[in-house]
Amino acid sequence: MVELDRRRKRNARIAILLLLLLVAGFGTYAYAVRRPRHVISPLSEKQSQPEPFFGFFQHKKDPKELADKVKQVINGAWRDYSVYVEDYDSDFSMGLSETEMFTAASVNKVPILAALYYQNQAGAVHLDDIITLQESEIQDYGTGSIRYDPPGTTYSVKTLARLMIKQSDNTAAYILANEVIGFDTVQSLVTKWGLTQTDMTNNKTSNKDMAILFRKLYTEKIADHARTQEMLSFLKDTDFETRLPANLPQGVSVYHKVGSDTGDIHDVGVVTDGKHTYYIGVFTNDETDDAATEQLIAKISKVVYDYMRS
Repeated sequence: MVELDRRRKRNARIAILLLLLLVAGFGTYAYAVRRPRHVISPLSEKQSQPEPFFGFFQHKKDPKELADKVKQVINGAWRDYSVYVEDYDSDFSMGLSETEMFTAASVNKVPILAALYYQNQAGAVHLDDIITLQESEIQDYGTGSIRYDPPGTTYSVKTLARLMIKQSDNTAAYILANEVIGFDTVQSLVTKWGLTQTDMTNNKTSNKDMAILFRKLYTEKIADHARTQEMLSFLKDTDFETRLPANLPQGVSVYHKVGSDTGDIHDVGVVTDGKHTYYIGVFTNDETDDAATEQLIAKISKVVYDYMRS
């Protein structure tokens, strides 16, 4: 009987002790939850973010893999060409003859546009100035509508810039480069921006140089946000959407400039779907079938787009 009482008392003490521990633990937890938390970490905010679980399964991009895919699309159809891709969200790039110099054709209108808005921001050029068309300025060849206008027709500098890009108007480009900015100034700025293979006088450039220029333009290194957005609006939805943009899904924005001359069919620019942004440029030389070349550029653009999203 005495032994039974001892057991009962011992069990009661254990029960009380457990109850006290439980109450104390709950109180500590409640205090920790309610008190303000101050977390000190030596890691930056970006570094302290956990890696996505599915990051382990993301496809690691390989320049050789993309180059092989592009070559498979071309399949020997072109003899002399350049393809260059540069991701804006990583250090990935892929180049095929990206430093080879080509006849730029109307691709050289991008440096003119960039120089114009750079000079406008500096106060040296005013976009609202009115230009009166002179007969000697009319470039009666290629694309654009101004060459059909009579001498004495007037345009604002901004209208000339828009027509130079949207219609690839040669007369607008001539007036802007020679009369508004100054041809020497355009070349000087091109050199300043690091385009070592761009010769405005001889109309030569390389894919790598255009990648440098488009990155500077797109990331607002040429002009401020408002001016950059205006330039991009000219480069989007042009009269020439049968190359880089042709096979891309609806909703994808392509800010680009084509170039066309005898045997030379090009398209260069920035592609973005809101999640992925990259430069792509395609230059060709000695091609006799313009339509087939454009279709092939469109196919390359789609292959690159799918790969950059993978």
